[in-house]
Amino acid sequence: MKRFHVHVHVEDLQASIQFYNRLFAANPTRVEADYAKWMLDDPKVNFAISTRGNKPGLDHLGFQTESAEELAQLKAQAQGADMALLDEGETTCCYARSEKHWITDPQGIAWEHFHTLGDIPVFNESTQAVSESACCAPASSAAKSAAPCCTPAPTAKANCCGTANAPSSSCC
Repeated sequence: MKRFHVHVHVEDLQASIQFYNRLFAANPTRVEADYAKWMLDDPKVNFAISTRGNKPGLDHLGFQTESAEELAQLKAQAQGADMALLDEGETTCCYARSEKHWITDPQGIAWEHFHTLGDIPVFNESTQAVSESACCAPASSAAKSAAPCCTPAPTAKANCCGTANAPSSSCC
């Protein structure tokens, strides 16, 4: 069974944690200095917030699978629908090690399909440079290449999450 995933960027993590604790009547399953996650069962959702974005609001949506087979099925559906797909394979991001791929809807909203393989102690364990890593959503639905969105624009100093002071190897 799949779990719906929502990731929202927030300005004030502690105020947002307090708000969502009351809204969900549950405490987060994971809290870090820049991140919190609720794994709710009713409704079945992985709801994450972080301060790693350039402005508050929706970062991406997705589906977390319980098995590699479910992930392969989502990938086949995306490929069968002729969607531009960014396949990261096994990667680390958001305090987890996962197998994942990304698609983008016609409005430019990134959708992440992933199967979590385990927790990690840091936001991203990657030692690759941002331009070599595909640790975030595709730039747009128009992008038909596999180029990662993590590559900063030539004039931008921000990483893919829009945070200029974040290390270049951090991801969304």
